[in-house]
Amino acid sequence: MKKFCFFAFLGFQLLFSQTEIKHVVYFETDMYSIPETEMHRLLLFLDDVESIDISKISIYGFCDDRGSHSYNMKLSQNRANAIKEVLTNNEFDESLITNTDGKGELLLRIVKEDEVHKIRGLNRKVEITVSPVYPPRRNNFNSEKLESILSGDLKVGDKILLENLLFERGYSYLIPESKVVLIKVAEILAKRKDIYFTIEGHVCCTNGERDAIDGKTKKRNLSYARAKYIYEYLASKGVSKRRMKYVGMKRKFPLGGPQRLDRRVELLVTKVVD
Repeated sequence: MKKFCFFAFLGFQLLFSQTEIKHVVYFETDMYSIPETEMHRLLLFLDDVESIDISKISIYGFCDDRGSHSYNMKLSQNRANAIKEVLTNNEFDESLITNTDGKGELLLRIVKEDEVHKIRGLNRKVEITVSPVYPPRRNNFNSEKLESILSGDLKVGDKILLENLLFERGYSYLIPESKVVLIKVAEILAKRKDIYFTIEGHVCCTNGERDAIDGKTKKRNLSYARAKYIYEYLASKGVSKRRMKYVGMKRKFPLGGPQRLDRRVELLVTKVVD
């Protein structure tokens, strides 16, 4: 019985560990700025995990064994902070980052003399662990098709969530799968001339209610840029500008589900013409 319990526990631990996604960023000696190649690898990693419904993110910084303990603790913390800054600037929710800790130096184990330089290089790092929500949360959004909502009876004050109209992380342009949705939205709104509306842009994962940084312009107005992007596209497809306004809502109204769903726009009906 004890043997069975041990293997059951081991199996549970293995299952849990398999749900975690890990990434390591390496640094130059005495530096906490992220090298260009490592930044590229980090951004690719963030692209891979952005669609995951994340439970928590842990960030741990390390140094090699050279330098004093106090120096290494400060340097490793700065390295962890540098990684956290990249995540928050790329629309990863700061509240999900449960640990941002510098762990100081990693001591050399007994190694061959010609391996010392290599091992020290591998110890100058930050480890990132992403833990998904388990069990996965269900999508609790309105299941009605967007076309039927936009074509149905609408009144002033109605707010329409444009489901599946999602943006690239940190930018004001859509993910490829959403472009066909925007085309359909434009077709319907160009024909339906009885409604006036405000396009409300939203962002994910900033600290408090702040807006996010637009990766293209480097300005902290990403929600505004997203709303403007939709406004300009609709106008180019025949929707009268007189019927539309656009505004950035920053991060005032998160949906509470997977973070990618907060990178969105909504339509607020402001006038209905009989």
